[in-house]
Amino acid sequence: MGEFVDPAYGRRSLGDVVPAVGAALGVPLPGVTTALELPDAPAYVVFLVDGLGARLLQRYAHAAPFLSTLLAEQQPATAGVPSTTATSLTSFGTGLVPGAHGLVGFTSRVPGTDRLLNALMWDKDVDPQEWQPHPTALGRLRELGASVTVVNKREFARSGLTVASQRGADFVGADKVGERIAAAVASSAESASLTYLYDGDLDWTGHRHGVASRPWLQQLAMVDAEAEQLRESLPASVRLVVVADHGMVDSPPESRVDVDEVTELRSGVALLGGEARFRHLYCRRGAVDDVVATWSALLGDRAEVLTRADATARGWFGPVSSGVLPRLGDVVVACHGDTAVLSTADFPYEASLVGLHGSLTPDEMLIPLVVC
Repeated sequence: MGEFVDPAYGRRSLGDVVPAVGAALGVPLPGVTTALELPDAPAYVVFLVDGLGARLLQRYAHAAPFLSTLLAEQQPATAGVPSTTATSLTSFGTGLVPGAHGLVGFTSRVPGTDRLLNALMWDKDVDPQEWQPHPTALGRLRELGASVTVVNKREFARSGLTVASQRGADFVGADKVGERIAAAVASSAESASLTYLYDGDLDWTGHRHGVASRPWLQQLAMVDAEAEQLRESLPASVRLVVVADHGMVDSPPESRVDVDEVTELRSGVALLGGEARFRHLYCRRGAVDDVVATWSALLGDRAEVLTRADATARGWFGPVSSGVLPRLGDVVVACHGDTAVLSTADFPYEASLVGLHGSLTPDEMLIPLVVC
């Protein structure tokens, strides 16, 4: 069982990148402070690789010589909590901690209901601008006169997550690597510009085949080549930043706990949310203490089982606003090692995944933040 990594909010977390870029462009965001400092430049391109944990990049450096060499010379950063895509991308785009922007997991309860919001697929009944009402950091930079462009697959242009996390920026649809690089070169020609590129293929491959699998290593090599080609295509005056939203761990069958087999784990739980590595448990009235006791006893040192109050007191989500608080589980369960807590009834697709993420282990929390 490894130690957890606390999120470095305000110092060197994913949510600090856009405010730091703004300052480096000469367009600081009013009221936003971060200890992260980036070199001054007329333009920045931020390339976010979904699932590229810093520990994974170090471990499999032979498959990614360009990025691993850069990482060896620079300190990693951290994702937020939970270490999952929807939470991280929203922290990146808004510059806010999860407790402020409110996307607190892959799935979380819609307050006052018995329904979960899937933050990747979204729900047509939930307005993303109401769920995440704060102006994004990307949009604020644009209002201050910077040129801000998001380059992503066309299918994501109007998704709930894009609206919640990246609204206010210009969106360029680009499905292929060549399209992405060409779009970045074009948009970075503007002075005081920030261009954000997203690549989700490594995460997809890790979920289905596991990290260090042959397909994953091949995809890592492709990402490395894309980053190197991007750097070579940009003018020397334009800075490239490569980051990730989280890492990943493989969870073998013997490390998985199914709440539909260990039925005691269902007792007192009205709604099971979050994801396999970081569960939000929404409890029946008066059941919180019993749920903590049962889950702690059955999982032992395989997971940290905390009340909502204890988790927020540890600073896992940063300062939590009153409107976001009920979206967090009454109890949260953060897995150690390679443990995963599944429900084959509620989340059958999770049982088919090999690589998982969401918790606070170094393999999940530490991300590259390399500048070249």
